[in-house]
Amino acid sequence: MSTILNEIKLSGNTLMKNYQCDVIIKPSRGDKIRIFAEGADVGFEASIDNVYSTDHCVTLCSKEHRTLLGDYKYKAMLCEHFMAACAFCGITAIDVYISKPEMPIFDGSSKVWVEEFKKAGITAKKEKVLYTVSEPVYYLNGKTSMVILPDKDLNISYAVNYDHKDLKQRWVSFDYRNQEEIIEARTFGFYKDLKKFQLLGFAKGVTVDNTVGLIEEGFTTALRSDLEPVKHKMLDLFGDLFLTGVSPLDMRAQILVKEAGHAVHIKVAKMLKDKLIKL
Repeated sequence: MSTILNEIKLSGNTLMKNYQCDVIIKPSRGDKIRIFAEGADVGFEASIDNVYSTDHCVTLCSKEHRTLLGDYKYKAMLCEHFMAACAFCGITAIDVYISKPEMPIFDGSSKVWVEEFKKAGITAKKEKVLYTVSEPVYYLNGKTSMVILPDKDLNISYAVNYDHKDLKQRWVSFDYRNQEEIIEARTFGFYKDLKKFQLLGFAKGVTVDNTVGLIEEGFTTALRSDLEPVKHKMLDLFGDLFLTGVSPLDMRAQILVKEAGHAVHIKVAKMLKDKLIKL
């Protein structure tokens, strides 16, 4: 178990609904990452079993609390960047209080979360536990695929093929030397689709500071590193897989992903959870 040493307080706008969300993160004596949304007294675990939706982002919910109409009362949208930060920092136990049903977007990456965790201090794990998979885990559907195989080391490759001159048939591999580039990789989307998503009630908090827009000439802002959008896909993958309770950094596996997204990440994570074994 690893938690933070000091309480964290911060606030920021959200990406999907453009709320102002206040966040308080407290150390935990337990062994789980728990989220308390909108003043709820009881938190819910940041777990693959509590995924509510993968539309546009990963939304978690408290499945113990239902509304009169049968929906789930307490939710937390856009959890992937936060969970990725926990994975990279090795945090497995904290209590997170959010004033709105969506995590703040900050700069569109995990950078702010990681910086705040490091400022607060992080307890050292007594012993690093490594995992692999008992058998191959895979998902194949047309052009989309995701495969996880047992290996002696961690090897991750993520391939995309977008209708964009700089992102056709491109791929990025995880390397501990490019870890910071993955952490600071911002979310992205096609600029031409922005108004459509906003009319549907999403992407209301998009700005040039928190989102890389894909345009015909290139991008709406200078990239922080080469192939930053592909690195952001890997960032999302880290956050989504950590919902199994095991950080990808603690896995000894080969993970190959091609043209996937949150829905596929979560489907594979659900299969992966039951096939993770300690080394």
